[in-house]
Amino acid sequence: MKITKNSVVTVDYSVVDAEGNLVDEGAKPISYLHGGYESGLFPKIEAALDGKDVGYSVDVELAPEDAFGDYEEELVEVEARSVFPAELEVGMQFERGEGDEAESLFYAVMEITDDKVVLDANHPLAGLVLTFSCTVTGVRSATPQEIKEKAAIQP
Repeated sequence: MKITKNSVVTVDYSVVDAEGNLVDEGAKPISYLHGGYESGLFPKIEAALDGKDVGYSVDVELAPEDAFGDYEEELVEVEARSVFPAELEVGMQFERGEGDEAESLFYAVMEITDDKVVLDANHPLAGLVLTFSCTVTGVRSATPQEIKEKAAIQP
């Protein structure tokens, strides 16, 4: 069966950065509803898989704008250490938003000193060129319920 809109596609995959460092080993296959849905893969990857079938392998290079976006310096903030709990570690995340209208962002703690904390709301892979390598291991027609829900599909 060929991959078309409303196919459930399963791929084995891995992701490396521009220097060849492993970013995601793809320990578990990804299954998604093909056709440009929000829960699907990045559009450039879906385009590379469109019309293909089981056994097809491809490496897709993703520029930042094709994946997690450019790194935005304005999403880095420095706050007083005193506004955080005593138990604070690099890597912890906090959700912050301003008012009911603003969209909340998740900030990761990047650095802690005696008097300040550096927070970053960029995706950890923002600004990176990535190569997504995958092999199609399954293709089937989606059920009407899967299409209606347009949700992530479990393999």
